Amino acid sequence: MSRAELTTAAEHLETAAAHAEGERRDRIESQAESLTDLADRDRGPDQGRLDRHMNVLRELSAEDDEASEHVRDALDHVEQYRSTVGGI
Repeated sequence: MSRAELTTAAEHLETAAAHAEGERRDRIESQAESLTDLADRDRGPDQGRLDRHMNVLRELSAEDDEASEHVRDALDHVEQYRSTVGGI
């Protein structure tokens, strides 16, 4: 799987941000920007970096609202990409 999964995850986060407010919105937008940057690099992120993003996404998806649905979709795409990354 290509880094397109990370781009798709970032797109889900951009949608999630539109349904969030305040600091949570800012954090979601920050994650979207980071994943877009990682997708565009010559070398993909390692598992540790992906794990950190996944932990933040899990935290951001804890609420029961529409934003969380999109954050969970993004998390699924990051997990799919991570499954293609070799071990540390």
